[in-house]
Amino acid sequence: MSLYAQRGVSAQKEEVHAAIQKLDQGLYAHAFCKIYPDFLCGDNNWVNIMHADGAGTKSILAYLYWKETGDLSVWEGIAKDAVAMNIDDLLCVGVTDNILFSSTIDRNKLRIPGEVLQAVINGTQTFFDQLKQYGVNIHYLGGETADVGDVVRTIAVNGTMTSRWPKNKLITNEKITAGDVIVGFGSAGKAVYESEYNSGLGSNGLTSARHDVLEKYYASQYPETFEPQLSDAVVYIGKNKMTERLAVAGFGELEIGKLLLSPTRTYAPLVKQLLDHHFDAIHGMIHCSGGGQTKCMKYLPGSFKVVKDWLFEIPPIFNLIRENSGADMREMYQVFNMGHRLEVFTPQASAQSMIDLASALGIEAKIVGRMEAAAVSSLHLHTTEGEIVYEY
Repeated sequence: MSLYAQRGVSAQKEEVHAAIQKLDQGLYAHAFCKIYPDFLCGDNNWVNIMHADGAGTKSILAYLYWKETGDLSVWEGIAKDAVAMNIDDLLCVGVTDNILFSSTIDRNKLRIPGEVLQAVINGTQTFFDQLKQYGVNIHYLGGETADVGDVVRTIAVNGTMTSRWPKNKLITNEKITAGDVIVGFGSAGKAVYESEYNSGLGSNGLTSARHDVLEKYYASQYPETFEPQLSDAVVYIGKNKMTERLAVAGFGELEIGKLLLSPTRTYAPLVKQLLDHHFDAIHGMIHCSGGGQTKCMKYLPGSFKVVKDWLFEIPPIFNLIRENSGADMREMYQVFNMGHRLEVFTPQASAQSMIDLASALGIEAKIVGRMEAAAVSSLHLHTTEGEIVYEY
């Protein structure tokens, strides 16, 4: 059993998918988000989409860093995480504007004071104001903030996004076909709309990242940050403290805590441009979130051999996680994005123009792979340690 599973989490969420299999799957079976008829207004030319997500256990990292340093700004990053994990899923079905957002914050009041709540709530609005400058309009419609100390040990920051969107502007992945290339958009670096280096970690696999990288000191000092039933063998097994530093080429030495807490990069400013200029050429989009580089396999409209043979150089944070945990490459690529968190499936003729749009925003992009016809679906990742094959 992997360390990830021993900690009570799953990259593939098998039990979750089993629990919801009898629910309405929506109008488009292969779309990245569930898409439903226009229940709100009854127009057959429009659809309704509602999506819920959050910062997950990344809020525990913020808690640790804040307790150790007193730096409140990390909570603004958690607000961005909760928003980005929602909006970047909606981007993959073509939604980029006139979105409604409601936040849900559950806290243990004995550990999380009002100043933390203010940082999260104000950080959410500040992020929306920033995205508005790029033509992405999200309306903050309040939400629920609950004191539930018997339920949460620290704080959980989540949200729900809703959109009413025209059918003729949807990306449903049904156009993905053999011969398409896969354009990957980097998760690490510094986009023009980011204030500092982004490690690329995002908000997936943070349970592993936290326990694999940080040392036992955090188990004894902050027992409220982990499930007490977990074996000591999987709790804070790393070698590092939050304030230790890691060299990042081109950016100097950065605190490990800040690298773990890099706010999830949203691709909203980029995808708005991609859809405005290349809508017809976009056959599909995937947000490489839970499931990492295997995520795309859940949304294919048929059987394909998916080959990713020019992956991004692995950003330093993922190498640090692997060095501490000893995890093999197969698990790393299933849990983490490992360098790119957005994929566009498109004819090769359109790829370079998309790459150029990304470059103008300071986002590294390149063709990372291709789609081939096959009788049975499989994923082939060409890594620095050889080819990894996942069969489906």
